[in-house]
Amino acid sequence: MTQQTEDLKEESLVSHLIELRSRLIKAGSAVLVLFMCLAPFADFVFSQIAMPLMRQLPEGSTMIATQVASPFLTPFKTTIFAAFFLAMPVVLFQMWSFTAPGLYENERKFAIPLMVSSVLLFYSGALFAYWVVFPLMFGFFTSAAPEGVSVMTDISSYLDFVLVLFFAFGMAFEVPIATVMLVWSGLASVERLAASRAYVLLGAFTAGMLITPPDVISQTLLAVPVYLLYECGILLSRLLIKKNKEEKETDEPSINP
Repeated sequence: MTQQTEDLKEESLVSHLIELRSRLIKAGSAVLVLFMCLAPFADFVFSQIAMPLMRQLPEGSTMIATQVASPFLTPFKTTIFAAFFLAMPVVLFQMWSFTAPGLYENERKFAIPLMVSSVLLFYSGALFAYWVVFPLMFGFFTSAAPEGVSVMTDISSYLDFVLVLFFAFGMAFEVPIATVMLVWSGLASVERLAASRAYVLLGAFTAGMLITPPDVISQTLLAVPVYLLYECGILLSRLLIKKNKEEKETDEPSINP
């Protein structure tokens, strides 16, 4: 009997590994297909990513390449990250499809909107960084250059810099999801989260100081949205608790007198 149980466990593990491999192949294929579609336009993709800085450079200034292979590798690297960025819904869907069979029915109903919201919030954070933070930040940096100093940023250093900020703002905008997950899992209550507002505000500015460049503009533009999104997460958690309470009251059998 013990041998049969071990065989069943081994077969279950193998089937899970096969399923995981299948999901990873599908997610990787989506990224690869998008990369192949974007590869012929690698220079255009990089020029769009570099646009916030290019618009702020003084007249006659340009970006430079300080390494021999940078003119080829940097647009190539940018295209890879752009393909992964665009394929994020497919990647998350494959992750969801792998974990869904192990969830209860009520957990599946909750996880689907959670996954969709996560994707939208991550995209919103990255776009917020591109359209709002980058122009203000690069405008400040270029205007702060001492007299006689020409601002000519290396393209490889620029890409590494903005990728960190894209990821930082994308993850920062996931705060409502993290807040709801804490309440839903029972690790924290709404009252406890509400009482921690001052610490969250302090932590948001500290994170902004550590992640973003050392200027007040980018730090504030990261900290303020994080705090506001934290408040949104508390509000959503209250609505979730209220909805669950109403569903439990509806499911309770009525007692006839």
